[in-house]
Amino acid sequence: MPKVTVYDMAGKSVGEMNLSDAVFGIEPNVAVMHAAVVNFLANQRQGTQSTLTRSEVRGGGRKPWRQKGTGHARQGSIRAPQWRHGGIALGPKPRDYSYSLNRKVKRLAIKSAFSSKVLDNDIIVVDNIEVAEYRTKTVVGMLAALGAGKKALIVMPEKNEKLIKSASNIPGVKTALVNTLNTYDILNSDKLIIAKDAVAKLEEVYA
Repeated sequence: MPKVTVYDMAGKSVGEMNLSDAVFGIEPNVAVMHAAVVNFLANQRQGTQSTLTRSEVRGGGRKPWRQKGTGHARQGSIRAPQWRHGGIALGPKPRDYSYSLNRKVKRLAIKSAFSSKVLDNDIIVVDNIEVAEYRTKTVVGMLAALGAGKKALIVMPEKNEKLIKSASNIPGVKTALVNTLNTYDILNSDKLIIAKDAVAKLEEVYA
């Protein structure tokens, strides 16, 4: 059973906590985590890129020169793909890149991501993350005290508008609720900062 130190917002140790083996102590499945990351990135794509085919480019209704006798190669339209300003052959068109993963695969990917963070000592449990006012400096001070580095993911047990707004101005720092976590954000962060109450919720949901 993994054991981690619990800190306060000032970076001082206030105790220890045992983490669930079912969530934070499994053997990380790299293939499943990769599949989840690829799925997440694919679902973020807008798919709005579009090129004009030869039928959509303006002009080109008249044959540029007669078929034979000019010495030129035969041409049917100045909007054919080989012409400058011509249409694009086999270019991208708007499409939906999203697809879904099996729910068991998603859960295994998230648990593998948590376990990999524990193995790398990149998980920090905080006794209570409380921001009394909208103040970025408070969150910056907490991250510095915890040695969180430039990229951090703060996991909250419930929505805290003051914390979300205070952290939104800090480059590389994201906030998430227990029910909005995804594998990409977990793996993309240098440090995973979790409120103690959020750990209990995570174990309840994923154990």
